[in-house]
Amino acid sequence: TADGSPGPTYQHTTHSASVRKTTVLDVMRRLCQPDNIMVSANTRNPSSCYISILNIIQGNDVEPTQIHKALQRMRERQTIKFIPWGPASIQVALARKSPFLASTNKVSGFMLANHTSMAELFDRLLGQYDKIRRRNAFLDNYRREPMFQDNLDEFDSARETVQCLVDEYRACERKDYVDYGGEVLEE
Repeated sequence: TADGSPGPTYQHTTHSASVRKTTVLDVMRRLCQPDNIMVSANTRNPSSCYISILNIIQGNDVEPTQIHKALQRMRERQTIKFIPWGPASIQVALARKSPFLASTNKVSGFMLANHTSMAELFDRLLGQYDKIRRRNAFLDNYRREPMFQDNLDEFDSARETVQCLVDEYRACERKDYVDYGGEVLEE
């Protein structure tokens, strides 16, 4: 520098071992991780399983063969637990990156899935409803409506419907689900 002191020193380092390209498999695996799920339900429960999955993989350089290989690898490693009574249902849609949104990732993804752990979520909802119903809390506004002046049967009917949904999700986890609750229709 101008005053004779040594200037800043720069050392060039390479971190080639720590930098790795994100692959389609990485993205699809991360989409299924419980930490990336936006619903408060325990997908780690040993009995819970996926019913179906839709993955949307976005990237300009993604090839269908990469998706096929990723699906094959996930199937081999059994990273995702599916329903025991049917084939694994994963649909994958390939999309190009938007030219209007800047993104640092070459590959990104979005997953929409139906999972039996939703039974836990609806079961909690039923518990909360039962507490409110027992105390008759927050029901005054409804009783003012003509539909509910005589009784609250509509609420009880809705509760039954949600309970049936919980029962259906739990039944999906069993191998004998195909025979669940259905009567064979005679022709």
